[in-house]
Amino acid sequence: MNALVALCHFCELHGPRTLFCTEALHPPSPSLSSQAGIQVPGYRDGDREGEGLTMRANSSATQRGEMCEGCRSLPASHPGFVSIDEETSIRFLSHQHPRQSQLFSVVRQACVRSLSCEVCPGREGPIFFGDEQHGFVFSHTFFIKDSLARGFQRWYSIVMVAMDRIYLINSWPFLLRHLRLTIQSLQSTALKVFDSEQGVCPQRAARMNSVFSPAVFPHQRSGNAARSLTSLTQHPNLWASLHSSFSWLLKACGCRLTEKLLEGAPTEDTLVLIEKQTEQEEEMSCWEGAEGGGGSRSQRHQSENQLGSDFLCEDATLEGLPGPKFRSLRHLRLVLGATEFRQLAWHVLMGNQVIWRGADPGLIQSAFTVLKSLLPVGCVRSVPYSAHYEEAYKCNFLGLSPDVPIPTHVSSSEFSVLVDVSTERSSQNSAVGEDDISSCYQFTISSASTQPTDRGPMLLNKLEVALSNENLSVDVVSHCLLCLKEEWMNKVKVLFKFSKVDGRGREDTQKVLALLGASGPGEEDNVRLLKFWMTGLSKTYKSHLMTAVRGGERSPSQ
Repeated sequence: MNALVALCHFCELHGPRTLFCTEALHPPSPSLSSQAGIQVPGYRDGDREGEGLTMRANSSATQRGEMCEGCRSLPASHPGFVSIDEETSIRFLSHQHPRQSQLFSVVRQACVRSLSCEVCPGREGPIFFGDEQHGFVFSHTFFIKDSLARGFQRWYSIVMVAMDRIYLINSWPFLLRHLRLTIQSLQSTALKVFDSEQGVCPQRAARMNSVFSPAVFPHQRSGNAARSLTSLTQHPNLWASLHSSFSWLLKACGCRLTEKLLEGAPTEDTLVLIEKQTEQEEEMSCWEGAEGGGGSRSQRHQSENQLGSDFLCEDATLEGLPGPKFRSLRHLRLVLGATEFRQLAWHVLMGNQVIWRGADPGLIQSAFTVLKSLLPVGCVRSVPYSAHYEEAYKCNFLGLSPDVPIPTHVSSSEFSVLVDVSTERSSQNSAVGEDDISSCYQFTISSASTQPTDRGPMLLNKLEVALSNENLSVDVVSHCLLCLKEEWMNKVKVLFKFSKVDGRGREDTQKVLALLGASGPGEEDNVRLLKFWMTGLSKTYKSHLMTAVRGGERSPSQ
């Protein structure tokens, strides 16, 4: 990540000071490093430049009497800390000051603003500030206990400086969660030292009994101001530990969000996934800030597992499960048969609850992974395997163990389909191969729906043509399905804008359906598909559409 992390301190004598700074040094590009006789500036020599800058800043400030023990982290002769990421060859360097002189003023300004004017209420907590010229800053101020300081505490801040405002704002929950862990560790360690010092010599009583005079006060203040963070925490490897924490933070924050080249606007699936990830991080931040006992921690752990399962790659999860698995829609169609597959796919596209009941969780999860590709991400609500029935409003994909009974109102409903998976007797004691699903399992599909499934929707008709064409590979069929989904998602957007936002009547809606090519044979199935897929539209799109419509309504009056 192209950012810089610094620990800052407000000295009672010298004001805001930068104590410790960690930055990422990226390797030179191959095009530059391959040129013979040309040395890339700022890589190897940059380390010596950074060390020299730290030594010069420390020595010159000491000579001017502008540095005390509380303003200094590393000795003037200390070379600093270096960590190398073997995967990316990025080196993380830590000194008291940045390695480049251009960054010195940027960090200095961020330090001064974080400990003077840019603070949140209570003077403890996170805040964001900055501009295009001097960079953007995520700052978290906090107090450290000190028995010799005024008010028995000293003021510190951890700042992250970057030029990318959007990236830094999107990383807010992540940075807040992990910086709080570092801050809490420093505070708890300093609190133990504070309590031990107060037990030996209580400073509050000593100060109340001491004689105050203008002549003595400057000497007392000068003596109390020169306590380093190492002295306050009694941590022998404090700066090495902070180097490790800041280096990991830069690496993890850089790996968390990556740039991806998109040709055109992002798809609805991409927007929905981004929204779900944001909601997950916000909920994690709420758990971090919530207070409570073991019950709340157990609920948080359960929430983490539930949210994490939505974003884990199911293919990677299925690799660890034994037994045969469905590999693609064509494989599923081959095993079930063309008629049964069409019936099952029809229920999936209509938004009905699809229930698989069997003893092999891996097989059921692989079937769900294949069937989910028929729907937009926002329309998928899945419970891969459960020991009891879940209602349709909670999930439209439900896996059950073989002994779970189906409620009567579900089995008699036309809005659900049940797939019973039973094991053949001849294969119970034999080894099951990857391609032996049809010979080892028997699939029984049942539904109370009497509506014919051979007319539509049009998306399913086109998909079956592609699946039945053996000249098309599985990858080609997948791209074909992706194009069909995008085509129908665009129709969903038009219908949503026309019916939900504009509030047009039934006759006008029929004209729009004819214009979209959704009328004619299988029109009822097409309309049901469009209405169901409306539920998968992203909140971002709906909010943007409503804002645009309201803005258009206000413009004529203005």
